[in-house]
Amino acid sequence: MERIEKINFLLDQLESKLETKNSTDTTPLLLRENNLKKTFELYEILKLSTKHPDFSTIFHYTAMNLAGIGLKNENFGEIHEGKYVQIISIAYELNSDGKRITKNSSLGYYGKAEKLKDEDKSSIIEFVLRWRYEKTFQHSDEYQQLLERLY
Repeated sequence: MERIEKINFLLDQLESKLETKNSTDTTPLLLRENNLKKTFELYEILKLSTKHPDFSTIFHYTAMNLAGIGLKNENFGEIHEGKYVQIISIAYELNSDGKRITKNSSLGYYGKAEKLKDEDKSSIIEFVLRWRYEKTFQHSDEYQQLLERLY
């Protein structure tokens, strides 16, 4: 193989690796973008704007939970008979003594669990999971920035 052929071969390999790297680099960004888009759609469908009118600040909550439907592996998607389904936002505030207290707020109330339609149940579960997924991305951003400060 002549030098020019070797150089062209190596350049082709490099370009191939760069294309692969670039496509995988954008995948998490696209995943996050699609997750946010779907989260907003569910926010609208579930009418969460009545309790929290600004979607851009919905991730200011510390956590998001669900009452009336199981989210753990052992009871995922199961309704809790006799319970009411609610999306619960969780935030921390300081009281007058400067002590940190937990503040839970209902973002959405959907009535008795056993009367909930399957499609509504799926949308509610999906919203909470997608909210948590975005929150994970935000935590990753924070750690990435801290790591970059090291060097």
